[in-house]
Amino acid sequence: MNFPADLKYTKDHEWVKLDGEVATIGITDFAQGELGDIVYVEVNTVKEIIGAEDVFGTIEAVKTVSDLFMPVTGEIIELNPALTANPELVNTDPYGEGWIVKAIVEDVASVAALLSADEYKKLIGA
Repeated sequence: MNFPADLKYTKDHEWVKLDGEVATIGITDFAQGELGDIVYVEVNTVKEIIGAEDVFGTIEAVKTVSDLFMPVTGEIIELNPALTANPELVNTDPYGEGWIVKAIVEDVASVAALLSADEYKKLIGA
């Protein structure tokens, strides 16, 4: 499994990449592997401010639906348009083309409090 060191992670298996005040958010390689084949991503919270650890959408695999949790408080500004036609990008490239949303982070310093790659690996026993 792949856990890029330049990302931050949550106990709920989301990852965050911060660029200024804009966070790109997706699910981890571990999470997509546990879910299996992703068939649909639903996010109805674009242009809404979502609190840290609140649900911002759902991700549907062949046999299950899971909530997506916001890693930090922020306003969701974009849903990855490629996921509409190709939700399987979450499986094939979870840290690249399979990103889920972008958000303007309310408190940039809050991202630093998330898990490092090593801390996340310990959490999942990798």
